[in-house]
Amino acid sequence: MPMNIAIDGPVGAGKSSIADAVAQKLHILHLDTGAMYRTVALYMLKNGIDPQDEAAVSAHCGEADVRVRYENGEQRTYLGGEDVTGLIRTGEVSAAASAISKWAAVRRRMVAAQREIAAQADMLIDGRDIGTNVLTDAPVKIFLTATPEERARRRYLQQVEKGDRTPYEQVLAELNARDAQDMNRKTDPLRQAEDAVLVDSTEMTPEQVVDEIVDIVERVYGKRA
Repeated sequence: MPMNIAIDGPVGAGKSSIADAVAQKLHILHLDTGAMYRTVALYMLKNGIDPQDEAAVSAHCGEADVRVRYENGEQRTYLGGEDVTGLIRTGEVSAAASAISKWAAVRRRMVAAQREIAAQADMLIDGRDIGTNVLTDAPVKIFLTATPEERARRRYLQQVEKGDRTPYEQVLAELNARDAQDMNRKTDPLRQAEDAVLVDSTEMTPEQVVDEIVDIVERVYGKRA
């Protein structure tokens, strides 16, 4: 049976970057589920479908041919045979992904695909409902978080590096709004699984977070060469 590790947490917690580093240390694959939702969102935008229109999105989400492949251990995400790994990281796609991820039809389709991928290889999966919905039987579940202020600070600094001068106060307000949406949505809301280990990274460096999660995994699975 493949090794399955679930990492959940709110927006801005650093799940993807931390998960990448942990997976590399453990010599396993990392599935960024957010990239899958972003790819569905890109399909909607390409086809003129309003991401806020639940009926339209639900009717067409099955048409989005989302595939995940690994090249030299790195996840690449495809839409209809086209590598869209770089195209899904725009602000427009991010906003659309936030909208479509609320809809039950989309989540059902993505969860089924994620479970299928997880069954094929040793895998670390990060998202917002992995331990509570996608991999409820995962032997290792992590809930990675930090205070809203610290998560907003990190995101603000990342955006400044990219030339985005959005004020910190606006970044914090948008982060709080996304938290509220994720925690209060009807389908698969964000919450810590009862058997998940809480890792609060507010006062930790990325390296410390990675080491703590690797230690948690190795206590369950043993050390890996």
